Amino acid sequence: MITRQEALACVRERIPNQNLVNHCLAAEFIMGALARRLGLEAADVERWELTGLLHDLDYAETASDFERHGVVTVELLGDKIDEEMAHAILAHAEKAPRSSVMDKALYAADPTTGFIVAAALVRPDKSLAGVQLSSLKKRWKEKAFARGANRDQMATCSEIGLARDEFLALALEAMQTHASELGL
Repeated sequence: MITRQEALACVRERIPNQNLVNHCLAAEFIMGALARRLGLEAADVERWELTGLLHDLDYAETASDFERHGVVTVELLGDKIDEEMAHAILAHAEKAPRSSVMDKALYAADPTTGFIVAAALVRPDKSLAGVQLSSLKKRWKEKAFARGANRDQMATCSEIGLARDEFLALALEAMQTHASELGL
């Protein structure tokens, strides 16, 4: 199994865009928070975090060939990740059905990072610290806001037993806790 240090080194090596690195970090933090909220044991929390961190490892390489997105990541990582992690990475890119709780969590978490970052960047201080759940709920209704953050995809959090507001609050807190690592 790949360690977090090795995974982060892979992300930094393969992803030249710092914003995308930050997206992967944010996905890691949200996935860890979701795993803890669901009562998973420490080893599983770590696997969920690694899955979030690594899920877009191939993005720089596959951005213009989305049919390969996720597939290349799984091939690159090989036996450094387990079958459930590989399946979740494929499922987030819609290359496999979302069947496990991990699959569903990653699928919902992926666009949520951008939605929360956008909410921070419209603030005068461009910081996560002042973002509140109430502002996320208000922005949710604004179709032009964070247009790339698919609301339907985020709303699939209900498939893991979380209401939208609870999911957003958990994701926001996870990102706020690690704001300095995310540069926000």
